[in-house]
Amino acid sequence: MTDQHHADAIALEAIRVLDLCRARGLTVATAESCTGGLVAGALTEIAGSSDVVDRGLVTYSNTAKQQMLGVAPATLAAHGAVSAETAREMVMGLLRVAGTSLGVSITGIAGPGGGSASKPVGLVHFAAASVGGRRIERREVFAGQDRAGVRRLSVLTALAMLAELAAQEPVTP
Repeated sequence: MTDQHHADAIALEAIRVLDLCRARGLTVATAESCTGGLVAGALTEIAGSSDVVDRGLVTYSNTAKQQMLGVAPATLAAHGAVSAETAREMVMGLLRVAGTSLGVSITGIAGPGGGSASKPVGLVHFAAASVGGRRIERREVFAGQDRAGVRRLSVLTALAMLAELAAQEPVTP
């Protein structure tokens, strides 16, 4: 896929999330680490997104994850920042802090450095949750991608997860 195809795919997915949320009266917040705010950026790139998007938090450091989202130091010590456990605590903390209908969190290793045998470059953990208690968790390894590719594919995945959660909510008349 060319950069333009990726950009178009991201824009279309962002529009889909906004349309699904708007029809159901849902609001959205993001907690992003390796994507650095690109999910919130993709959503707010679309005119009229303010009726759906509440906030986007970039919690890049472990300290930010703890202070802004309430991720437990013990979780980070036991599992690391790039883990299903941390992604889960990030999204649960996000929903508490933001008070939105839906939230998504992303934590991963975009590269080119920072990978290991157990946590390769391209490993990304995602968690999306609704205030009603639905949750989706994903673990992806975007192998063979450069930093920009890992980040783009992470944005697409996060948006798809938000769309999936939004679609499960009832449409408001």
